[in-house]
Amino acid sequence: MALAAELELPMFDHTDPTLRGERYREAMAAIRGHDGWLAACPFGFTVLDRESGEFFLRTKDAVFPGLTIADLFGIADGPLHEEIVKNIINTNGDDHRRLRNLVNPALAPRAIARYRPAMRGFLSELLEAMPADGRCEFIDSFAKPYPSLVIAEVMGAPHRYAPKLHEWSNMIQRQFDAASLIADRAQIEAAVAEFYVWADELISERRLTPGEDLITDLITAEEAGERLNQDELRNLILNILVGGVDTSQSQLAHAVRLLALHPSQWELLRDDPDRLALAAVDEALRFEPITPFTARITTAELEHRGVTFPAGTVILVSAWHANREGLGPDEFDITADRGRTRVLTFGAGIHYCVGANLARAEIQEGLVALARAVRRIELDGEPEFGTPSGIYGLESLPVRFTMN
Repeated sequence: MALAAELELPMFDHTDPTLRGERYREAMAAIRGHDGWLAACPFGFTVLDRESGEFFLRTKDAVFPGLTIADLFGIADGPLHEEIVKNIINTNGDDHRRLRNLVNPALAPRAIARYRPAMRGFLSELLEAMPADGRCEFIDSFAKPYPSLVIAEVMGAPHRYAPKLHEWSNMIQRQFDAASLIADRAQIEAAVAEFYVWADELISERRLTPGEDLITDLITAEEAGERLNQDELRNLILNILVGGVDTSQSQLAHAVRLLALHPSQWELLRDDPDRLALAAVDEALRFEPITPFTARITTAELEHRGVTFPAGTVILVSAWHANREGLGPDEFDITADRGRTRVLTFGAGIHYCVGANLARAEIQEGLVALARAVRRIELDGEPEFGTPSGIYGLESLPVRFTMN
């Protein structure tokens, strides 16, 4: 067995701030790692195919490196430390299994369906507010407010809190980016503390007046005679907030950008939105994953494909590459039969994204609403891309809608 550190591997720096837009795509397409599946990165190694990606995401001997990051940055106490330690992505074994069994029913497709009427109402209001000439900055006008309103509805919170929920989510999400953690740690800490106070008040209110919402579901959830305690409740709610705002905003924006760049695909969606909207969501998730790299750190020595990875090795799983494997030309096609190809945008294994059903539903409803209201989508300037270190989103997306 060869040690991973002894291999001659190409280096791919996913933290390079110039990796945006077309340069990012070209750099990703150009990676050719060891036997086509392994490259080096600044923190360790990047896995480039589905088989190996699923291996590292599913093995019990590799975990999300959140606790390691906390140690490296000296985050030993305070609200951010509590959030990291109690984040479901950093919980494993029996504790994780119990939490997932308690939260999964509240985020199952049938439970999510009850929020669809509210999603449609928000979308109708946002479309009615579009300028008469159809020109807008899609992020600020549509993609940013929509998921925040949905999350407020899901939590059973007054909709006036939607902008604050977006602010908290955006700031707390920065804990997953090393540069932001260095520069913005005080603000991240403050955002967690503020959210905890707000969530505790909302939980108390829901204990007195239950509703048709996620928090009520979590309060009443029971598994083998056990229920969630207060700390578990507020941290699960925070996890869903952080995982359900920036991510949905970014994936919806990329879907609209891709449809604007592929007018024939937009026409197909317009002709049959009820049938093709979810296919368009899944194709956007595959083609432009907003979580292109998912991190793991090995907790024991692992051997995979003739390579030894010592304990403490950081692995990045590239969903961008795994999602393209074995599919021929690199094309965005909402009608393509992808068979049973599994995308890794939401991860895999026990830490598969807990809010995946909610994200797919709200983006689906967004595309249905647009397809019914808009005849043509055109880019009205150059999009401004973020970087793939963390959430790969768009800073701006100027568009012009020709309304029906």
